[in-house]
Amino acid sequence: MTVAVTDIVDTARYPLHDPGGEGWVRAVESVRAELRESGCSVLRDFVAAEHREALRAECASIADRAYYEEQTVNVYNTAPDDSLPDGHPARRTTLRGNAFVAREDIPAEHLIHRLYTDELFQRFLADCLERPRIHPLEDPLAGLVVNIVNPGKEHPWHFDTNEFAVSMLTQQPQDGGVFEYCPHIRSAESENFADVGEVINGGGRGRVRQLPLRPGDLQLFHGRYALHRVSAVAGEVARHSAIFAYSDRPGVVGSAERTRQLFGRVTAAHGTTARTDDLLD
Repeated sequence: MTVAVTDIVDTARYPLHDPGGEGWVRAVESVRAELRESGCSVLRDFVAAEHREALRAECASIADRAYYEEQTVNVYNTAPDDSLPDGHPARRTTLRGNAFVAREDIPAEHLIHRLYTDELFQRFLADCLERPRIHPLEDPLAGLVVNIVNPGKEHPWHFDTNEFAVSMLTQQPQDGGVFEYCPHIRSAESENFADVGEVINGGGRGRVRQLPLRPGDLQLFHGRYALHRVSAVAGEVARHSAIFAYSDRPGVVGSAERTRQLFGRVTAAHGTTARTDDLLD
């Protein structure tokens, strides 16, 4: 028997079944306030307790479908540019050791896939993000992914290409794998290279926030303007998280270059997606 999406979610705390109701409005207002303050909000225990083990097991069962290739990257995921001055943050590179399971490799019956495509879930997220509507990406690879960070690996400092990100931890590592971020470190008008460079070179610690996450927590995040990373995972258990990718516009797919970098392949759907600003990435 298929479990309804409204049964997957702890509806006592997050009443997706009652759009516009008192509990819905209370949850939405709390998220909006946190996003305005820090660009990040976590809906604790969003997935009901009885489904969290299935959430973990489903994502763990497809971890071997991820595209594994360590890559040397900079904070903007841009190509090397020797014309930039010494000390520019784009000149500093590190190894990106995380891997992604593509959407086409995630079974439609898995909890994260059913959440991703559910209209009530999308309506709730749009309300939290103060948007009239959000659209699942048309991208067959990047629309929904499972991010795998194995022991000894990390997802280094970076910015997102989308203005907002929605994610959910599905498996917690034994140690490490901490989500760290610097809210509002840049804007659509200013790259703020000086502060970005200070953080990625190990300084600026007063800017860096650490965010404890548990499996089943739903995170909303303005990752385009917040520098962020997942620190190195320690122990014997990998860190897994689902990333739900949406856009303000229908029909969005990733660029061929970025898609090949993340998944090792492209499809006929991939082209160049126009950006909404002139930031470096």
